[in-house]
Amino acid sequence: MMENKSPFLDTLFLLRKDECITIFTDLHEISKKEEQDAADYFESEFEKERLEFLSDQINCDRETAVWAAKVFYHSAQLYLIRKDTAKNLEKLIPQFNGKRNVSSILSADLSLRFLPEIMNALQNADPEDPLIKMLENILQQFHYSGIGFDLDLAKINWEEELKDKTYRKQYLERIVEKKAYQLAEIPYINQLLIAEFGMYKDVFWKELKINNTQENERKDSI
Repeated sequence: MMENKSPFLDTLFLLRKDECITIFTDLHEISKKEEQDAADYFESEFEKERLEFLSDQINCDRETAVWAAKVFYHSAQLYLIRKDTAKNLEKLIPQFNGKRNVSSILSADLSLRFLPEIMNALQNADPEDPLIKMLENILQQFHYSGIGFDLDLAKINWEEELKDKTYRKQYLERIVEKKAYQLAEIPYINQLLIAEFGMYKDVFWKELKINNTQENERKDSI
């Protein structure tokens, strides 16, 4: 880990290492050098996590990883620092303008997986905070990072969403890790989970109910 005196980089290192953050008293402009250092750091972190993937063909999307890191960093700082920030929210929390694919989803997740905790803190402080809706929109787009958080995902075509076997594996594993019942009871996802569990279903997730919707629909069509 590189030595630095950057609030932005210090926040990222502490977040990834100890899953905690320091909130500084001022919002600092993030320099291009800091972005470059962050991209190098996330690329190395991505390589570590890729050991768990089924494929070694997915590379870190450095640009998306930095975008997500800035979203998280500014969200954390905005939890306490709101003076003169109303006009700058869209600048501090920019929309994602890149290409959404498995690489960008997994790269963004290096930071965005921690975003739900910030959102819970913001909701407890002020449920009407406009920042919450902005972050919800980001997590709906990158919902892999929001597994376990209450999101409106009704419009998602899950067969299309989870067609990549690496992403599917990671998605299912996180559903189990988070015990995300709302997602696990979606018929298509439930079917995937039960198939993965096999005869060991009660070992992995005893409380999960088997959704027979698709099987019943199949019988009705015969």
